[in-house]
Amino acid sequence: MTEATLVTAGARPAVRLERALADPPAVVWRAFTEPKELARWFPCGVVVDGGAWRVGAKVTFPFPPDVIDLTLEGEVLEVDEPHVLSYTWGDETLRFELHDHAGGTRLVLVDELEPPHAARNGAGWMDCLDRLEGRTPAPDAWRAHFDALTATFEPTIGPQEGPPADYKGNGG
Repeated sequence: MTEATLVTAGARPAVRLERALADPPAVVWRAFTEPKELARWFPCGVVVDGGAWRVGAKVTFPFPPDVIDLTLEGEVLEVDEPHVLSYTWGDETLRFELHDHAGGTRLVLVDELEPPHAARNGAGWMDCLDRLEGRTPAPDAWRAHFDALTATFEPTIGPQEGPPADYKGNGG
């Protein structure tokens, strides 16, 4: 599964993505916790206070200045190596679950967020997960994903917003 789906059972909506990855959870875990690995696919820098992923640790997420002048703050909420990593990302909550699956990993990413950001973030995570898998998203991939997710999500959670006005990157 490579599409983003909408979950509306909680206090805020969440975008859920699932991917089958070839590597086992212990290997995939490093892609989520080691700075050099994160830099290959995550949309911004990730700086964990003290360098250790532990519950309560503060996390800073600086975006590249050529993309947007923005730094988010967060806090680690859950760490169960190599199966669950959860933290706040600005006003959102990200949860990454890594499940053993057919010799590899079934990744489940859940992004709990404000309703107008669901299609934007879902499209962005689709591109990020393509990079995690070693694929380069097509230049227009984000826009195609965003348009499709907007059409799917708007009837349930209302109008969707694109990238912030000061965003300088490709897509969202």
